[in-house]
Amino acid sequence: MDFFSSQFKLGILGGGQLGKMLLSETRKFDIQTYVLDLSADAPSKIACNKFFQGNLMDFEAVYNFGKQVDVLTFEIEMVNIQALTKLEAEGIKVFPSPKTLKVIQNKAVQKEFFVASNIPTSKFEKFSNLENLKTTVSSSAFEMQIVKDLKSAIGNHQSKITLPFVWKSTEFGYDGTGVKVIKCEKDLDLLPNIECIAEEMIAFKNELAVIVVRNFDGQIKHYPVVEMEFHPEANQVEYVICPARIPDDIAQKAIEIALDVSKKINHVGLLAVEMFLTQDSQILVNEVAPRPHNSGHQTIEASYTSQFENHLRAILNLPLGNCDSKLAGVMVNLVGEEGFSGNVKYENIEKIMAIDGVTPHIYGKQQTRPFRKMGHVTIVNKNIFEARRIAEVVKNNIRVISV
Repeated sequence: MDFFSSQFKLGILGGGQLGKMLLSETRKFDIQTYVLDLSADAPSKIACNKFFQGNLMDFEAVYNFGKQVDVLTFEIEMVNIQALTKLEAEGIKVFPSPKTLKVIQNKAVQKEFFVASNIPTSKFEKFSNLENLKTTVSSSAFEMQIVKDLKSAIGNHQSKITLPFVWKSTEFGYDGTGVKVIKCEKDLDLLPNIECIAEEMIAFKNELAVIVVRNFDGQIKHYPVVEMEFHPEANQVEYVICPARIPDDIAQKAIEIALDVSKKINHVGLLAVEMFLTQDSQILVNEVAPRPHNSGHQTIEASYTSQFENHLRAILNLPLGNCDSKLAGVMVNLVGEEGFSGNVKYENIEKIMAIDGVTPHIYGKQQTRPFRKMGHVTIVNKNIFEARRIAEVVKNNIRVISV
């Protein structure tokens, strides 16, 4: 198939900022781009050849959209798998495949896959609804009190679920949504009554990520290990630091685990593998995403080949680009300030652009709200510690507020 031809059509399910940044790379090739998104003013709308409005979880919307393109990819996991499966059976190339998506889309299925595949991960339990979780937490607390009071014959027995723990919805979670730290039983009253998992709280030194890219022929490459710093309340990434400030042997261990996950999932395209580095220097896989990822935004300025170009190369089965970094890079997420909702206004962009090595990316979302991702800023520098210092200056100056 001639990818360098105006007749070739690439379809992207999802029109958010990831799609918009992916579309900037398609301009290097002479291909048509189609986008499907529920929002009439999705960020990708201005960057594609044809935009279609529709629900990504609706079978007919996804199927009818997919029939118009040669290769179909996505920038968000929550899409209709049945439609993708039928499209693939009818000859449309879908990357990553519906088979890959089935493993990843539901977080309980994803965790069960890790366990079955001997991929190190935290302990967890799956619950069909909130009431079942509440019952288990109450009985766990009761059993633990018995053990404590009797010092007892029960010995070392302990239920899997003990407070505190991490609650995750199995579907429709993103950007901190669908993830809560549960510190006491009362916290459970704030949760929706949906299928979920409860994960053991991990005492970690760092949160790490490795992005692996693989094309259809099996060529595989990876980006350097990055370190992620999270907002304590919103559970969102505030900073991505590349390279991670960790010992070389730990970085190599993280890369080996990420490559093992990639091999076992057998994806085509990007796979972002998020991990915990524990206090005793073990590495546990937290979760994965089969698409361009927040932990790779700094690759646009800092790497020889951005994550977005390499995703495109992979799904078109082209040779993969160099994943090495040209410079150290730090990414700062721009999110809506607390207390502001409505038409967005960005303060002090010109102030941060006066700093060497600083590049803002504004996603084009018209409405802001607290903690909504509205853009990011990349800082590149020869020295990672200087880049991180400048990132703090950027974070303290730029504000995303409403008019």
